Amino acid sequence: MSLRPERRGIHVDQSDLLCKKGCGYYGNAAWQGLCSKCWREEYQRVRQKQIQDDWALAEKLQREEEAAYASSHGVQTQSHSQSTAPQQQHPAHASLGPFSKFEEKKTNEKTRKVTTVKKFFSPSSRTTSKKETQEGKSTSPSISRHASFDTDQVSKDFVDFLKNLHKPGREIHKQCRAFLVNMSSKKDLGADELSECVQDFYQNMADRLMSHFKGSSESVEQVMDQVEKYIMTRLYKSVFCPETTDDEKKDLATQNRIRALHWVTIQMLCVSMDEEIPEVSENVVKAITDIIEMDSKRVPRDKLACITRCSKHIFSAIRITKNEPASADDFLPALIYIVLKANPPRLQSNIQYITRFCNPSRLMTGEDGYYFTNLCCAAAFIEKLDAQSLNLSPEEFERYMSGQASPRYSSSEGEWPHGGSGASATTVNPVLAQLNHNLEQLSSLCSHQEMVMEAARSLQADLLSWTESVQREVKDILEKYPLEVQSCTVSAIDANNTDSDNLPSPLTPQVFAG
Repeated sequence: MSLRPERRGIHVDQSDLLCKKGCGYYGNAAWQGLCSKCWREEYQRVRQKQIQDDWALAEKLQREEEAAYASSHGVQTQSHSQSTAPQQQHPAHASLGPFSKFEEKKTNEKTRKVTTVKKFFSPSSRTTSKKETQEGKSTSPSISRHASFDTDQVSKDFVDFLKNLHKPGREIHKQCRAFLVNMSSKKDLGADELSECVQDFYQNMADRLMSHFKGSSESVEQVMDQVEKYIMTRLYKSVFCPETTDDEKKDLATQNRIRALHWVTIQMLCVSMDEEIPEVSENVVKAITDIIEMDSKRVPRDKLACITRCSKHIFSAIRITKNEPASADDFLPALIYIVLKANPPRLQSNIQYITRFCNPSRLMTGEDGYYFTNLCCAAAFIEKLDAQSLNLSPEEFERYMSGQASPRYSSSEGEWPHGGSGASATTVNPVLAQLNHNLEQLSSLCSHQEMVMEAARSLQADLLSWTESVQREVKDILEKYPLEVQSCTVSAIDANNTDSDNLPSPLTPQVFAG
């Protein structure tokens, strides 16, 4: 049976990984299929449109309030003139003062309301007040006050690196410190706003460095890597999985989803890896370790490095299995299998963190961007995985998901089922087959041990009964033939015994003549 239909639900064309606007860079599912550059342009365009709409709404509210006030003022003026017409001239002039004060108070109230509406819809409403800004500048960020050893070490390494740049290094350090102080006063912003601030800082810093190094992209990238490491290490606790997002909820949903898919076998995903080969098994373990280690890193670049190492181990495992270079069609199913086996902690939070705060040039091009895009595709595939993707019937898929059956071994048929038919249906994973064989041997050993334990208990009972029977026999013999001990007097040989008649006569010495 051909493997092509089984890969139908997993195969992804390389064109699907690129930006939907056709710029040639890698896209991202979190950016609606766009690259970071196109997404920023689209985000700013939507943001400007929202600001214009807010201003239009503010002006509309202002006009409505002015019209309502004018209408109310006209009615009050008309009723006041009618009531004061019959009165004398002096009382009318006397009442003009209080009415003027009332009109002035009403005008001030109207102006205050309109100003409040404008401030509410103005982009500047998101910024802090002057007093709060001064307080923020007078104190260092709380992250730096309670910095850990790793943060202090990163700061020291960053300063040592900037010393080689002399005057530009001092300016870079000054800009980074000012940015951190500014970010410490924006903790209440949402994740998108925080990401926008960081990305704007990256862009401005890269433009300055490009003009300083006169277009040397390699030098700019080297400095930007150090800037990203310094900035994101200091901001990690406040921007990773912030409370204003639902990242934690997505993490739990993904973790539960992967746990529910524990029954998915390597054959169902059509993964070209033979874990029976020691080198392949070693690469699989390393890949799982790297993808799990991603959560322990703080810098987006370091998290991307874990993804890259994991992907290279997967390519090595496929190459060893097939004895030929791995293709992109082989890589994605294998990456999905590794993610299912590893169940990485906080997968969605790490993906969102990299998406929001990584240097955008790394995500748009290069192997880091390619591997990260495939990881996003793998996470999306796991969320939408269904019976057709695994070439199973809907009934089988539901039984496996509910735990009513397991594809690993069917006790009723005694075979290893598979989603396909014919020869492929009897295909057995050697590792799982060996595991099943070991389980059968273990079950046989348990039965044999029960038999041995039963025989031991029987022998113990026999020994106890034999001891009791021997004791009874000895007791009966002693009662029937009691032992009598007679006493006797024993005299010494050299004692003065008068009754020595029974002794032989003493020897008489004899002399022999020589």
